Amino acid sequence: MEESFEQMLSGGHPNSLGRTEEVVDLVLNDEKRLAKLYQCYFSADEVVRLRVSSAFKRITAKHPQWTMQYMDGLLSEVAEIDQASTQWTLAILFEQTQALMSAAQTAKALQIMKHNLAVHHDWIVLNTTMNVLANWAKNDVDLEQWMRPHLKRLSKDSRNSVSRKAAKLIDQLGK
Repeated sequence: MEESFEQMLSGGHPNSLGRTEEVVDLVLNDEKRLAKLYQCYFSADEVVRLRVSSAFKRITAKHPQWTMQYMDGLLSEVAEIDQASTQWTLAILFEQTQALMSAAQTAKALQIMKHNLAVHHDWIVLNTTMNVLANWAKNDVDLEQWMRPHLKRLSKDSRNSVSRKAAKLIDQLGK
């Protein structure tokens, strides 16, 4: 019997990729397997969810259109998962698929990222979300103005990576 993606993505050190790249290769060779990978977002195992996020990011980089069939679920069910790796990966997925999203999907993605920038405390979530929102703000004056007070607040963050990223983006948005 074939091993499930959940089994393949579990175990080992939480910071390792484990067998993520093997799963990515299997999906890249058969798009229909993406549905089974998506279902692993709902695993009780947070390591599995972390690796699903990593796999989705890699697959979406190669085939952003494949992810679009799961976009509504990413914007609703997956966005509700309270796990930093899920939240920062969503920002990356939103950036990778921005040109393919409907206006409603884009608005929901913005809502999720704005929420994360305003209330999340994880440094990777903050840095990734700041970066994606700043890219989107290049063509959106309202978003740029919304971001400024958040970037100012984050430029005073005690974590150097967060404060430097915020200060850099303040300078970039000013140009």
